[in-house]
Amino acid sequence: MTAKTVLIVDDEAPIREMIAVALEMADYRVLEADNAQTAHAMVVDHQPDLLLLDWMMPGTSGIELARRLKRETATSELPIILLTAKSEEENKILGLEAGADDYITKPFSPRELVARLKAVLRRSTPKGVEDLVEVEGLQLDPVSHRVSADGKLLEIGPTEYRLLQFFMTHQERAYTRSQLLDQVWGGNVYVEERTVDVHIRRLRKALGDDHQHLVQTVRGTGYRFSNKV
Repeated sequence: MTAKTVLIVDDEAPIREMIAVALEMADYRVLEADNAQTAHAMVVDHQPDLLLLDWMMPGTSGIELARRLKRETATSELPIILLTAKSEEENKILGLEAGADDYITKPFSPRELVARLKAVLRRSTPKGVEDLVEVEGLQLDPVSHRVSADGKLLEIGPTEYRLLQFFMTHQERAYTRSQLLDQVWGGNVYVEERTVDVHIRRLRKALGDDHQHLVQTVRGTGYRFSNKV
């Protein structure tokens, strides 16, 4: 199974290091940020599977970042665990109301953290996300991160892979370029809509003559994935 990516956001380096060691020993991929602004950029660029977020940080607090992420369409489903020294029930409720999926009070043991993290990921992973998808001999395996056509592996870039995975799990619906940017690029405001067209061309080229017809242009709207004419 592909390792899940966890972004640790805490302004104290020793705490980040302690958490990182525990998560790496549990076979998680770890990213780190020491402030909310950097964390937001990393969420957009790297699309982690879960956010471990310290409540009290200089500048923008963890709870403010949690509220912002939950308001934005592209990140509203990102699981968040708040880390804090605040143990009062009122603060826990405040954190959960801000959109956090769980709440861990400092100090905590690495074993407890990993156990809570696993539980949140189990709840938040939609059923079927790691299932193999196949259409007309085109096969996408999210566990091995491979795409094959009639048994032959295809060379496909990371963005084209994410685009294809979204299409194959959301068939028969037309999406605008803006919607595809939100879903595949994660709402990165620096990416222009015409970038979608470039990656669609690359994806079709990678799929080859036998399967490029599955990625259809919908005039006046955008694109859809369909095996129907």
